[in-house]
Amino acid sequence: MTDGNTLRAGIVGAGFMADVHARAIRAAGHEVVGISASTPTRSQDAAARMHVRTGFSTWSELVNSPDVDVVHVCTPNNLHVDLSLAAMAAGKAVVCEKPLATTLADASALLEQAGKARTPTAVPFIYRYYPAVQEIKSRIEQGEAGDLLLLHGSYLQDWLATQTATNWRVDSVQGGISRTFADIGVHWCDLMEFVTGHRITRLAANFTTSFGKRGSSGSPTSVGTEDAAMILFETDRAAAGSLTVSQVSRGRKNRLWFSFDGNKGSYEFNQESPDSFWIGGLNENRTIMSGTGAITGEDARRHAFLPAGHPQGYQDAFNAFVADAYASFQGRVPSGLPTFVDGYRAAAITDAVIASARSKTWVDVVPVVPQASKESSSLLAFDKHATFV
Repeated sequence: MTDGNTLRAGIVGAGFMADVHARAIRAAGHEVVGISASTPTRSQDAAARMHVRTGFSTWSELVNSPDVDVVHVCTPNNLHVDLSLAAMAAGKAVVCEKPLATTLADASALLEQAGKARTPTAVPFIYRYYPAVQEIKSRIEQGEAGDLLLLHGSYLQDWLATQTATNWRVDSVQGGISRTFADIGVHWCDLMEFVTGHRITRLAANFTTSFGKRGSSGSPTSVGTEDAAMILFETDRAAAGSLTVSQVSRGRKNRLWFSFDGNKGSYEFNQESPDSFWIGGLNENRTIMSGTGAITGEDARRHAFLPAGHPQGYQDAFNAFVADAYASFQGRVPSGLPTFVDGYRAAAITDAVIASARSKTWVDVVPVVPQASKESSSLLAFDKHATFV
């Protein structure tokens, strides 16, 4: 049993991200009551490993269980739509991993249904939750960077740097037409737009694939998705930008890096060193540490809960995201929470990237969601004893 302030979560999927979600749910003071994997046996094994009460035989049983208030979708990408729609139909709040869907049409359908069903939603664009990122956002909003001219950066990993390395994401059926950009490039784009307030309006993209086949030499599988992507873009505020994303850059474990350069100052952040950020000027450069008096933004101070020199990392950022998501499900509206609106936006950028990489031309990005759509899918108080109508 749970008290009136505790929501009960069910997680569909049992990989790395399921563990991250479970830790974050518990850190926020809520309960993980069930998990569902690809088979009943794997569900039971995952439940035992993660100390979860129930291993559901099927995801349908979990989604429709009266003991589950919030459904976390942590499956391969091709299952996100069906699971999210089923969860909404069952009257559950939904936390869906990115990409929200593998096509723009499906992402649009999910957003529309969330509005119709009045379903509170969240999508884990968790890099927003580093105190350093929040502080950069605050300083840019206050005009300290001046007019932003150049927005550039990269997101580099090396977990697929060898030909024998493979994963379900390599399969375009399970992962979608785009792999590297849809998996990690959307994180960078979401972060750039969140921090700067700029929106990408048009872009030119190129994909590269390092290995035509992956896996063991005895049974290699063909690769239909990109290992790296390069993007040039323009924004609605006349800034130019560039982005390189890769999953084959040796030595780069999870290096999300950006530099946002204005006519009064530049701001740089590296996720592999998340407790500080760099400010560039004509006469001096500065490094600002999280946990110090130099962190003045309201949201930055809210998330910087440790003194300087005590690192806060990826799990801390994820915990903060889940805490905000669950607060929104209970009627409190935190600033900056990413929802299905933001998942749709990421799908729109991915759609343009795929189209450009195929056509070798500049492509316009579908405009941001109209305000009416944003309002229809806004965060609503969640009554765990009622069905959304």
